[in-house]
Amino acid sequence: MASRQQLSERDVSEQTAEEVSEEAMGPAFIASAASVGLSLYYFFIRGERQLGAFIGLWPPTILAFASYFNQRKMRNQLETVTQPGTSLKNAFDSMMGNK
Repeated sequence: MASRQQLSERDVSEQTAEEVSEEAMGPAFIASAASVGLSLYYFFIRGERQLGAFIGLWPPTILAFASYFNQRKMRNQLETVTQPGTSLKNAFDSMMGNK
């Protein structure tokens, strides 16, 4: 059975992982949703179909950049945990909050 300290460390590590994910994807999701709305506005309301289609290509690009930066941040965290001289088991235990 896990000790109280291990449980609290797990809760903190899970919470920070969720916060990192929300931090990276929050503004990107809002920007992509706004881009979809703007695209629909130009395509249907204003009748500028070419501009509406162009703006409609922005959401995948915005989300791709957000995903890239999120992966880069996770890679940097992984590299700090797996520094030379650290065994793989110790690195995974540290990441999972078992130590």
